[in-house]
Amino acid sequence: MKIYTRTGDTGSTGLFGGPRVGKDDCRIESYGTVDELNAAIGMARSKGVGEPIDHELDQIQHALFSIGAELATPAPDEFDLRVIGDRHIGQLEDWIDQHEATLEPLKHFILPGGTVAASHLHLARAICRRAERRVVTLGQQCGDSQSDSAQTDTTKAAAISESLIIYLNRLSDYLFVLSRAVNHQSGIAEVQWQRPSPGN
Repeated sequence: MKIYTRTGDTGSTGLFGGPRVGKDDCRIESYGTVDELNAAIGMARSKGVGEPIDHELDQIQHALFSIGAELATPAPDEFDLRVIGDRHIGQLEDWIDQHEATLEPLKHFILPGGTVAASHLHLARAICRRAERRVVTLGQQCGDSQSDSAQTDTTKAAAISESLIIYLNRLSDYLFVLSRAVNHQSGIAEVQWQRPSPGN
């Protein structure tokens, strides 16, 4: 099977178990951003985050792949693609609590940065926030954005699992705490945000 099919050369792509849509469709935006997040986490792992963090991020990458599959089809229940649930959210919360226990309480805004790994985790956190926004848009506005009246109801504002949005929301918190933890382990001090002096 060749990696290129030429079927997307006109700016459309096929949904899993669904019709073809434009590559700028809000469903494509949602799972495409989740894919970008997964790649960003892979980059962070490649910079050396140590254990148990690497193992945690490995599990998260697998979860994000499943989220992408769920978002890539208008009928995830038909294909038994709803995987993420309370157990996965609870695991993130446990990890957040464990890492936060090693850190000083945060009393100020901090600037993204520090070690290379921590900086990539900050970037992944920002991408995660965007992924969350794209998934919310898919659930709330996608139906209004469809211009092709011939499209079926399954391509309209899809029933997005509440668990997906909660998971992405919690994941961004986890990535933020993790960036702090990685800097802390490396002895890198956090840089507090300082409001610039007003001026012309």
